Amino acid sequence: MPSKKSTKSSPKKTWQQSDQPRPRVVILGTPGRERVRQEAVRLGPIIAQHAEIVAQDFSFAYSFDDPDIDLVIVLGGDGSILQTARQLSGREIPVLGINCGNLGFLAALSPDDFLEVWPQVSSGKFAIVDHLMLAVKLVRDGNCIAEQLALNEVAVLGGPPYQILGIDLFADGNLATRYRCDGLILATPVGSTAHNLSAGGPILRRTLDAVVISPISPHTLTYRPLVDSADTRFELTVSEPNESTSVVVDGRILGQLHAGDRVQVARAQTSFQMLSVPGQNDYRTLRDKLGWGGSI
Repeated sequence: MPSKKSTKSSPKKTWQQSDQPRPRVVILGTPGRERVRQEAVRLGPIIAQHAEIVAQDFSFAYSFDDPDIDLVIVLGGDGSILQTARQLSGREIPVLGINCGNLGFLAALSPDDFLEVWPQVSSGKFAIVDHLMLAVKLVRDGNCIAEQLALNEVAVLGGPPYQILGIDLFADGNLATRYRCDGLILATPVGSTAHNLSAGGPILRRTLDAVVISPISPHTLTYRPLVDSADTRFELTVSEPNESTSVVVDGRILGQLHAGDRVQVARAQTSFQMLSVPGQNDYRTLRDKLGWGGSI
């Protein structure tokens, strides 16, 4: 009789891996936002009590060339977290978000909550949660002309003159289908609560190794959102793109699509690391941010 596979989970990583007695921290903040500036002034001295502040960057220009950064603290909203992911460029440095914006799915801690947990956080005992990222390449005539890591999503979107797009989706080299729709979204679990949710796609638990594929306003009602393995290699082509058809990564245009272009999407070799703060979890976030409190 075959033995039963162990279901015991592997031990979680804690974030402070260096031998430094005090963690080395970089503080990032959304530029030009008054509340971010105010909270930086208020929280900076508290952070400095338990950590060495290596740099404070409020223009998203810090290069992260220093290999001994232990933690990145981000003041802002979810857009600031996405910008941080671009700025890290695949460097696996844990991130802690402080919400100075509106919704705050990723930057879940309020400034007051941060003040309460910071002494424990700085001790380095909190777990790291790895979030799936996607490696996106725009290939033209056999050459990669643009590439970017995606934390939220990659989308093929049309523009003026507005018309239905024919988008072919290939999975591991096999044609899955040709969508007739206004656009197509491939979202990570983190991104499932962003554009994907607005397009009618499902919410995925952030730690799932999965990708959700959601057509935008499909012409055929049988085209429904689909969840696939994160290890699947996808390729998207548009048969007749117009002059505004573009591939968009985390809300920014990676490039315009020409006839014959291919958008290749695969699991990135690195992940985006965030700290798991006690008391914060996916369901609490949904209750707080989407109004899942129960009665209407």
